Amino acid sequence: MRLVGPSGEQVGIVPLAKALELAQEYDLDLVEVAANARPPVCKLMDYGKFKYESAMKAREARKNQAHTVIKEMKLRPKIDPHDYDTKKGHVVRFLKQGDKVKITIMFRGREQSRPELGYRLLQRLAEDVQDLGFVESNPKQDGRNMIMVLGPHKKKTEAMAEARQAQEARKAEAKANPGKSQNAADTENAVETEAPAEASAEA
Repeated sequence: MRLVGPSGEQVGIVPLAKALELAQEYDLDLVEVAANARPPVCKLMDYGKFKYESAMKAREARKNQAHTVIKEMKLRPKIDPHDYDTKKGHVVRFLKQGDKVKITIMFRGREQSRPELGYRLLQRLAEDVQDLGFVESNPKQDGRNMIMVLGPHKKKTEAMAEARQAQEARKAEAKANPGKSQNAADTENAVETEAPAEASAEA
């Protein structure tokens, strides 16, 4: 067999007995790495450590893997301005995360005879978020609905990397200024407790 040393150096072609003797001497495992080669290639290594490092690399690769997700947002042709702003905010968030967004306009009753209302609404939304996304699939009628798909300018992997950097920056800032981060959290809590009162007042 052709033997490779623990540091990747070529030991040369040696008999099995000699390879096992070297493995025992180095307190390492003799692992076959290329069975189909002629002669077969074996390496001296710590097999347990090798398996652990391989598992960690695979885990890191899965962590950085980007899965394209299509989010859906449903609107009515005569949507209230406040509701429109809320829905647009969700679309902005999805696009920032690197996800595609399927926008569905739902027509009911007589609204079906006014498809231009839905088309204008979709065009308006596309223009409002053009800095973050583009029209991947133009508006088209599908039964009672009109559908448009927006794609993000930013790739999913880029969005994930930026999110991780922002999170690490926040952690570093909180660690550097523990008092400041606590005050910010207290302010957030105060705003959250006041929010329901405002909502009920609006109602």
